[in-house]
Amino acid sequence: MHPWDPAHASFAYGTWVSRMWAIWWTRNAGRAAIDAVRRDRFDALVQFARKQSPIYRDAFRGLAEGGLDSTRFPVMTKRALMSRFDDWVTDPAIKRSGVEAFLKDRHHIGDRYLGRYVIWKSSGTSGEPGIYVQDDDALGVYDALIAVQLASPYLIGNCAWGSIVKGGRAALVAATGDHFASIASWERVSRGSPGLAARGFSVMLPLHRLVDELNDYQPAFLASYPTMLALLAEEAEAGRLRIKPAILWSGGETFSDLARNEVERAFGCPAVNEYGASECMSIAFSCPVGWLHVNADRVLLEPVDRDFRPTRPGDASATVLVTNLANRVQPIIRYDLGDSITEHAEPCPCGNPLPVIRVEGRRDDVLSLPTADGDLVRLLPLAITTVVEDALGAHCFQIAQVRSDVLAVRFDIGDAAGKRAAWRAASGALHRYLRSQSLPNVQVVLDDQCPVTDPRSGKLRQVIVAMEGNLEAVVSRR
Repeated sequence: MHPWDPAHASFAYGTWVSRMWAIWWTRNAGRAAIDAVRRDRFDALVQFARKQSPIYRDAFRGLAEGGLDSTRFPVMTKRALMSRFDDWVTDPAIKRSGVEAFLKDRHHIGDRYLGRYVIWKSSGTSGEPGIYVQDDDALGVYDALIAVQLASPYLIGNCAWGSIVKGGRAALVAATGDHFASIASWERVSRGSPGLAARGFSVMLPLHRLVDELNDYQPAFLASYPTMLALLAEEAEAGRLRIKPAILWSGGETFSDLARNEVERAFGCPAVNEYGASECMSIAFSCPVGWLHVNADRVLLEPVDRDFRPTRPGDASATVLVTNLANRVQPIIRYDLGDSITEHAEPCPCGNPLPVIRVEGRRDDVLSLPTADGDLVRLLPLAITTVVEDALGAHCFQIAQVRSDVLAVRFDIGDAAGKRAAWRAASGALHRYLRSQSLPNVQVVLDDQCPVTDPRSGKLRQVIVAMEGNLEAVVSRR
C-alpha cells in the first residue's frame, strides 16, 4: 500500500475536474459532437496500438493508417489476447509472470503494480478468466464518468443530501477476497481519498450478519449487485435492515425494471444501474426512464450478429464488440464481450443525447435452501461461485439446485482424473460454506451433465435453479 501523496492527489483532482468538464461540454453539444469525439479517439487509439502493441501491429497489418471505418478492423477475443499477454500490453515492463505473481497476493488488492498500474481480473462468466491492466488515464476517465452521472439533475439533490446531511459514508457489498474490478477500484479510490468514509462488505457474510453490520455503519451510499440489493430490500421491508441511503448503485448483473422499482420503493431513493465489464469499467448507465445510456464519447459499442455483422436497432445482438477509448496500456479494440444488447432507435424521453440500449447480462439465480429446522436461507450466486472459484482456480462449472436441499455440481472437464480432483475440491469448499450459512443438511452431488450456457446471452449461468424432471439419477451420485 502506497502512502497518500498530497501533490499527486492535487494534480489528480485537477485532471479529474478537466475531464468532467470535457465530458459535460461534449454531451451538451449534442450527438454530432459525441460521434466526432468518439471517431477521433478511435483513430488515435488505433494508431497508438499499432505502434506500441505487437499483437495489434500484427492484427492490423495491411490496413490503411487512418480514416477506416471500425468494421474494417478484426474482432479480438479474450483467448487470443490472453495467449499473447506480453505482446498485448504497451509497457514492456509489464510481464504476465509478474502480474500473476502480484495477483496471487490478495493483500495487494487495490495496490499499484510497478507503482503506477491498477490490475484486476474477470470472474470468467464466458468460461475463461482475463487479466486487465489500468493506467492513470483510464482510471481518471472512469472516475469522471461516475461524477458526471452523480451530477445529473435527478441525482444531484440526493448526492448532496447523502454527502452533507448523512455524512457521506459509502458501502460496497461485493466479492472482496480477490482482485476483482469492483473491490480493486473501490480500494484504490478509498486509499487515494483519506477523508472519504468508505467500507467494503463481503458477499460471503451470512445475511443476518451483513444486515447487522450495515445497521451499525449506516451508509449514505450503497453499492452492490442487483441480486444483493433485492435481498437487502426484503430485509428493509421486513424491518430488519434499518438504513436510509440517499443513492443505490448496482452493477455486475441484469437489473430488471421490476426489480429496480421494488428496490427503490423499499429504500425510498433512486437506484443507478451501471453496465460495465472488467475490460471497460463504465460502458453505460441508467436514466430515470430506465434505459441504459452508452458513454459513447469514451466507448465504442457495436452490437453484432453471429457473423459479426451490425444488427439493426430493435434487434437483440448475438454479441457486442467493445472498444475502450480510455485505456492505452492494454488496448481493448473491437473486443468480443459476449453480451447480447438491443439498441433503441429513438432518442430517449429523458432528453439525454447518448445512445440507449438494453442488456441481457448475467442472470444467475438466488438460491433458497431450507435449514434442518425448516427456515429458508437465501444464498447470493456471487458468493457461491466465489467459494468454488477459490477452491478450483477455474471458472467453467455450474451449480444447479435440483431439489430443495440438493445442489448438483457440473464441470466442463474431459479427463476423469481431473474431474474427480475438481469434484473433491469443490464439494469440500461448498460443504464448509453451507455449514457457515447454517445449512449442513444440504447435499452436494456430482452431475455428469456439462454446464449449459444461457441461450439468450450466450454466457454461462453458473448458479441456476433446475428443480424439474427425473432427478433421482443425479441425486444418487455422490
